[in-house]
Amino acid sequence: MNITRTLTRAAIAAALTTALGSGLTATAGAAQTTAGASPVSSVEQPGDGWSGEGGLSLSPADNQRVEKYMESAQRAERSISPQVRAAAWMAGAEVIGFENRLKSPDSLKRKVATSLKEHPGQSADTVLATLSDAVRYTLQWGDGQYTDGVTTASAALSAWGNDSTKWSNTWGRTAGYKGLNTGWHAPGSGQLFEVQFHTPASKWAQEATHKLYEEQRLPGTGSERKRELQEQQNAIFASVPVPAGAERLTAPTAPAPVPVG
Repeated sequence: MNITRTLTRAAIAAALTTALGSGLTATAGAAQTTAGASPVSSVEQPGDGWSGEGGLSLSPADNQRVEKYMESAQRAERSISPQVRAAAWMAGAEVIGFENRLKSPDSLKRKVATSLKEHPGQSADTVLATLSDAVRYTLQWGDGQYTDGVTTASAALSAWGNDSTKWSNTWGRTAGYKGLNTGWHAPGSGQLFEVQFHTPASKWAQEATHKLYEEQRLPGTGSERKRELQEQQNAIFASVPVPAGAERLTAPTAPAPVPVG
């Protein structure tokens, strides 16, 4: 593992160059298509406001702020995606669900509206400034390659100047979600983005519990129902094997940035 943490500047720069030359960049058209997909569970209110299930809503002004933020995230994604895919390439990871790398407008608005409802004194700008998953990725390895793979990929992202802002390692939990969710701050654009590191089993469990988690998060879900939903999630995640050393993974120490040009 020490070897993967001491990646040379030349090796990391060469990996990015190779990845870009292999056509691993994200196309602007694909990004626009993904971001434009919106479920039918919400509607635009008169005056360009927004409303969704559970009594959630955004005023016209806040809705406009969210849409402006989405446009900025779409632009930033075009420079973030090549680095993430290059990091995956050099770490031997599979990129899962790349077409969903941009959070849908409906999902993003629902998240902002939920936060505003739970914290009435908060502004939409404050919520947006802390969103870490408007741009998000999932990298996956088999159990035997997981720990070294995460170390290599995260070291590469750090070497390219992405600051680690979140490192939520829950592999050591006795109950609940298992996986590694990380947050990053991209240089240049300043965009926050998320990278989840999974095994096939932990990714399956995440998808199997997604609807349970979404219901649990709704403002109208009662406390008893929340407990039931959590128990169901615990039972699913209890079946996920923990890769050797995964619970000891820590955020990389930021080195000097590696030129990408």
